[in-house]
Amino acid sequence: MNNRTYTALVVPANNAEPLRIEQVAADLQALEALVGGPLESVIRGDWHVYLNAESVITLLPLNVRADQLMHECGLDLNGIRGTAVFLGRGEHGAEADIPDHLARLAEELFGAPLAA
Repeated sequence: MNNRTYTALVVPANNAEPLRIEQVAADLQALEALVGGPLESVIRGDWHVYLNAESVITLLPLNVRADQLMHECGLDLNGIRGTAVFLGRGEHGAEADIPDHLARLAEELFGAPLAA
């Protein structure tokens, strides 16, 4: 990871909180702060998602929207807990901005433009 910032899709577990597009620092501390603990990464094609690796142990709330978004992309993990942070994957697995197609899919699924 490096200290650059990238455009990420942040999907809070709390359905009352809006999904948002924001600039995030691609460093361990910043990403752990967003997900609320140690990182776990799931890779899918041109994007990946950071999750809290201890979410089951700490019983974070289920994240239905992140589950649904990943399901629509062909990835069934079922039981995603806590905030999910989606980023793109650049050359050689480097961080990148979230792909437009993933941001559009999130907007279509959840019926509102993403909060910036």
